[in-house]
Amino acid sequence: MTIRTILVDDEPLAIQGMQLRLQAHDDVEIIDTCVNGREAIRSIKTHKPDLVFLDIQMPGFDGFSVVQGLMEIEPPLFVFVTAYSDHAIRAFEAQAMDYLMKPVEETRLADTLDRVRQRLTEKRGVEEVDRLKEVLAEIAPDAAVDLPDGGDQHAANRFEKLINIKDRGQIFRVDVDTIERIDAAGDYMCIYTADNTLILRETMKDLEKRLDPRRFQRVHRSTIVNLDLVKEVKPHTNGECFLVLQSNAQVKVSRSYRDVVARFVH
Repeated sequence: MTIRTILVDDEPLAIQGMQLRLQAHDDVEIIDTCVNGREAIRSIKTHKPDLVFLDIQMPGFDGFSVVQGLMEIEPPLFVFVTAYSDHAIRAFEAQAMDYLMKPVEETRLADTLDRVRQRLTEKRGVEEVDRLKEVLAEIAPDAAVDLPDGGDQHAANRFEKLINIKDRGQIFRVDVDTIERIDAAGDYMCIYTADNTLILRETMKDLEKRLDPRRFQRVHRSTIVNLDLVKEVKPHTNGECFLVLQSNAQVKVSRSYRDVVARFVH
């Protein structure tokens, strides 16, 4: 697998330094370099890279403006590179793969590329299944119906494994597997893990799109539960019930969502 990569930095020496560091990684192909944000947007739309190393502090269009300028297309993976640590929170809010400080350390770069490889492998696996379905739909419609959907076969790979949450002036990188439940409070989400409670500014509708629906299900108008962490189902009156989670927290399942409970009955 080749990682088609674009480097964006207004300092030529910084680009040269990144080129030298990336030479140690045979699967990284640098297809273009850009010295400002506008040039980067044009290049990304033209070349459609897999990965972009993006400087934040640039005259005119900064790194965040580049990301915003690509909203209408499927974006590549972004790794922000900067000399200023105070941009870290905004970088993670922009859902960057990672945030590297200048001068970039080789071990940190290697770790970042490992995560990039994993994400690209997952994405390409889904695309291959979807392409196969399209071909079969034309030449053998009956076979296409029986073929497992790419969304089913690789669904877990499409969704977030880590969620970046800015809370109390810090960035928390929360492993999705540890999330027990999520409660909505307007445009804020209360994220509960076994040992922490964090506040995320996001709507429930948007957050649901980032979570695997085979595991995270709404059990109430304002509550999502990680079904993998349910240890007991306790019947209640009027068709309602309670789910007892690993932490012993209890969550009521309203009648409107009682079909969720059916998956626990074999």
